[in-house]
Amino acid sequence: MEIEAVRGDITREKVDAIVNAANSSLLGGGGVDGAIHRAAGPGLLEECMELRRTELPDGLPVGEAVPTAGHDLPADWVIHTVGPNAHRGETDPALLASCFTSALRVAADVGAGTVAFPAVSAGVYGWDVADVARIAVDAVRSYAAAQDGRSTVEEKEDAAAGTAQGSDAGAGAAHAAISAPAVGDNQVRLVRFVLFDDRALEAFERALG
Repeated sequence: MEIEAVRGDITREKVDAIVNAANSSLLGGGGVDGAIHRAAGPGLLEECMELRRTELPDGLPVGEAVPTAGHDLPADWVIHTVGPNAHRGETDPALLASCFTSALRVAADVGAGTVAFPAVSAGVYGWDVADVARIAVDAVRSYAAAQDGRSTVEEKEDAAAGTAQGSDAGAGAAHAAISAPAVGDNQVRLVRFVLFDDRALEAFERALG
């Protein structure tokens, strides 16, 4: 997986999916959330309202992710995730890491091979951007390692099935594939962090090394 950081406007990214730093209502807000809703047009709000009526009557929980169409955006998909709010005492790094891994899993499941992220929870949610950068990069790299590991397991499964059809060896390889770390159904090839200012860009560049 290629991982990079750029300064820019995430609503203009020509990738398969962009990630929205949403609030739990999914009905739009300020910052990145508001910008994405404005650029996507009214169809995005209508789709989010339908999600609230059906699958998510209580809203989207912190750390989880859900996809919608991109509507008027260049991206085919918007993947909404709710970051932890430090002002409400939500300071567990695992919650923030889950935003990135959950969004990547959803991206893979919908077939999005290229994904753009904002600095989830930086800004109004009170997390220091340097901490967000470190946690985000670590989470994406962990997902990439799990994705690569699953591919290796599946290659071994195919080889085992080819040489031992119906044997215990083939069954063992199948079990190994099932118990591999949870990643999406397809490969994510590119993650691009799209940052709103030079300070955020520098923080992500440092985290990327």
